[in-house]
Amino acid sequence: MEKLIPFTASDLSKITNFRSGEIKFGEKILTVPKNQDPIEFLKTCEATFVLFGIPEDIGVRANYGRSGTQSAWENTLKSIANVQHNRFCKGSSIVILGQLDVEKEMKEAEALLNSETEDRKKLNHLVTSIDKDVAHIISSIVKTGKIPIIIGGGHNNSYGNIKGTALAKGKAINAINFDAHTDFRMLEGRHSGNGFSYAYEEGFLKKYFIFGIHHNYTPKSVLDQLKTLKERVAYNTYESMKVKMTKNFNSEMQLAFDFIKNDPYGIELDLDALPNIASSAMTLSGFSVEEARQFIYFFGKHQNATYLHICEGAPSLDHEKNNHLIGKLIAYFITDFIKAKNEIMEG
Repeated sequence: MEKLIPFTASDLSKITNFRSGEIKFGEKILTVPKNQDPIEFLKTCEATFVLFGIPEDIGVRANYGRSGTQSAWENTLKSIANVQHNRFCKGSSIVILGQLDVEKEMKEAEALLNSETEDRKKLNHLVTSIDKDVAHIISSIVKTGKIPIIIGGGHNNSYGNIKGTALAKGKAINAINFDAHTDFRMLEGRHSGNGFSYAYEEGFLKKYFIFGIHHNYTPKSVLDQLKTLKERVAYNTYESMKVKMTKNFNSEMQLAFDFIKNDPYGIELDLDALPNIASSAMTLSGFSVEEARQFIYFFGKHQNATYLHICEGAPSLDHEKNNHLIGKLIAYFITDFIKAKNEIMEG
């Protein structure tokens, strides 16, 4: 894992706000001991969930999005370390593995303009390089029997999550994506808008359900393609549930679950789907935070839920200077997922 920057006990201590009479997650969360192989440690430690960060925005930029998604990981760590450790959720169930080392790629990307054809090709190549590293690390985590929780970066990283999990499982997996966009665009070079289409084309993604896409941001070409793939790729729309109200949110979750439940599946959540959240493609219309939490809990509460990925959050774009709230929101999603999985594992 040469591309992994480990997160240490010292790092954890620095961001934990210790308080008399309380126990914070940061006092119980595990980190890989110094000079110990991360994978060997994961194989033997008692924690079930592995927190892994991808602090990059190259895939977003290659998809003409706003930069800033590299900042979500750090914000999340500060929030998750200060969640209360209690009977509802325990910090000791988490190992913070660390983050992907993308310093070289981010530096190369600094001088590139997505409006220039040749520069965009270079951004695509950088995303492909990151793909390989993400897939390797996720595969390594899943092989230890642990459950990855991946934070940060653009939705380009769905590809590495899916490929890595499929390689570890030895077969294609399914995915459910809570998103305003399909991220199933054409295979035109890697970016945040085609992680799922590349994973599908290359045989790592078996069945895919997109939950709550927006009419206004789904190209006709993509809709036409999805129509031809309806046995393996399905979707519903935000408008059908929240504007026309011809479909029910809970019923639609059940339909989506029935579509993917028979094989291991990844849960992908794009913060672009929530209104007023600083993200790469911020929206004013979308599902509520409560609905997003219900979604994660609902899909997390099954033995085939294999990983959680929360992406596209961009705290550095929050001009109200409330950027700590993005990390706090992601911490809620993480603990909802952990609670759901624990209910299944504890029977």
